[in-house]
Amino acid sequence: MEVIIVDHPRDAGAIVADAVAALLAQRPDAVLGLATGSTPLPVYDELVRRHREEGLSFARARAFLLDEYVGLPADHPERYRAVIERDFTGRVDLDPAAVVGPDGLAADLAAAGPAYDAAIRDAGGVDLQILGIGTDGHLAFNMPMSSLTSRTRLKTLTPRTRQDNARFFDGNVDRVPTHCLTQGLGTIAESRHAVMLGFGRGKAQAVRECVEGPVSSHWPASVLQMHPHATVIVDAEAADQLAFTEYYRAVREGKPAWQGL
Repeated sequence: MEVIIVDHPRDAGAIVADAVAALLAQRPDAVLGLATGSTPLPVYDELVRRHREEGLSFARARAFLLDEYVGLPADHPERYRAVIERDFTGRVDLDPAAVVGPDGLAADLAAAGPAYDAAIRDAGGVDLQILGIGTDGHLAFNMPMSSLTSRTRLKTLTPRTRQDNARFFDGNVDRVPTHCLTQGLGTIAESRHAVMLGFGRGKAQAVRECVEGPVSSHWPASVLQMHPHATVIVDAEAADQLAFTEYYRAVREGKPAWQGL
């Protein structure tokens, strides 16, 4: 696991955008794993800028989403498919048909998870997975005590999660779905490169526990310690409780440029 400490989230956006651009230059048909939420927005904004100003193309790429609410109508603006289109995919030349998410309207929700994992495998697996860490260490909707080997599956949203997400539903928690389909930690761990972002002092404890603490289902993102190619990018506030910041900075400064991210 490589830990990179940046001054500002936009610096993280540039670093991850460099990695995505390098990947697409090598493999124009690369498979990207996309997260929703505010954390990855600096990455998406920088990728959009490079598409518009520098010609970075996603025309042959494919993308898989981390999760999706269950039961929201196909035209609901808060479906994660709609959110990622607003935030990123609809702002570049990525074919809408090449953007796939879990089927939150599936008649058979138990079968929808394995079907999604199969679709990822059939696409050749995710080359670069973008992730955001929650304040309790969750990844996607894998909340504390989720199995470290879990697969894409139906999950019940906790009252806290629903309350946190009520702001996207006019502040009405009753409008927030009670269930979701989410990639499991085992599914996420199969990505070739996992890039986890965390910004702000509110993420500091989770970053410390997941980066320097024991691997435990109590802190789901700690599973990335066992990933063969995981990168954690945090700002100074999110890195505030880390014990080895000098080491992380020295490694970053001494890293050969040819290694990339």
